[in-house]
Amino acid sequence: MNKKFLPYFLGIFGVVLIWKMYEFSIQSDFKIEKSKKDVPVVAPVINKSTDELNRSATHFIYTKHARCRMDCRHIDESEVKEILKDGAINYKKSQYQHTDNPKYAVEGWSHDKQHLRIVFAPTEDAVVVVTCIDLENEFECHCPGDEHKN
Repeated sequence: MNKKFLPYFLGIFGVVLIWKMYEFSIQSDFKIEKSKKDVPVVAPVINKSTDELNRSATHFIYTKHARCRMDCRHIDESEVKEILKDGAINYKKSQYQHTDNPKYAVEGWSHDKQHLRIVFAPTEDAVVVVTCIDLENEFECHCPGDEHKN
């Protein structure tokens, strides 16, 4: 007689188990964990209020590399400031997570119609300009360190 009821018992147990799993999955905490693990983040959106990049910076520090790239690519300081203020952060090209020295790749069009990517590193009281790239034109540059590139 026990063997006769075993399939019914297992069926009811399975239905209850599936129902409990469904209830657990619709809880908000589970959804947050699920979205963190299962959804690939291509370019996370970060509100400007939490953005560490000071877009209204008035003090700029230019690395020697940035100055050399600016010279090669005919980019002036006004264009750098323009891209900082109005450009969009390319999070795929930025290094901002899990670091004490974040770098933001900011892209946009300058008033000279150049499509630029400028890498900025925020500091406490300034913004460091790390490098400048023209995304549409190739320029021949001989900046220090270029001899180490392949």
